[in-house]
Amino acid sequence: MALDKKVADVLNKQINKEFYSAYLYLTFADYYEERGLKGFANWYMIQVQEEIAHAKILRRYLLDNDVSVKMLAIAQPDKTFASDMDPLKDGLEHERYITASINDCYAVAKGVNDFRTMQLLDWFVKEQGEEEANATEMVKNQELFGSDSRGLYALDREYQTRTFVAPTMPM
Repeated sequence: MALDKKVADVLNKQINKEFYSAYLYLTFADYYEERGLKGFANWYMIQVQEEIAHAKILRRYLLDNDVSVKMLAIAQPDKTFASDMDPLKDGLEHERYITASINDCYAVAKGVNDFRTMQLLDWFVKEQGEEEANATEMVKNQELFGSDSRGLYALDREYQTRTFVAPTMPM
């Protein structure tokens, strides 16, 4: 069964949003790197890898369903940061935006009874729950410990230990 055009279009757009997320998180990593917070920078470099992996999963799904992938232009992030908290709050806001976008993809698939795509998107829905929880925790940790240099140092050290684990294809 061919993929519905509306589903294909919304998934192609989601690929672009995932690449934009990677691009945005690179700017976060650069900010923290320039501040000397290599752990925070590491956290966001891992996020970059995750977002690219998400785009690749969607790309593979489209290709496996005989849909041409459209590589759209990636917008330039326009964020500026006045404090170490700014990227964290922007990251949480962005994850909420991506969650809403995934939900929109799901609604389009559901609207045409595309159960196979809905099954793929079930994985993304769960992943977004984890992404939002992680972003929320980082904001809370920064609120609790980030204003103290020892607390900031401890958080930075903790974030240095994060490693990338490639997601497995959810099908």
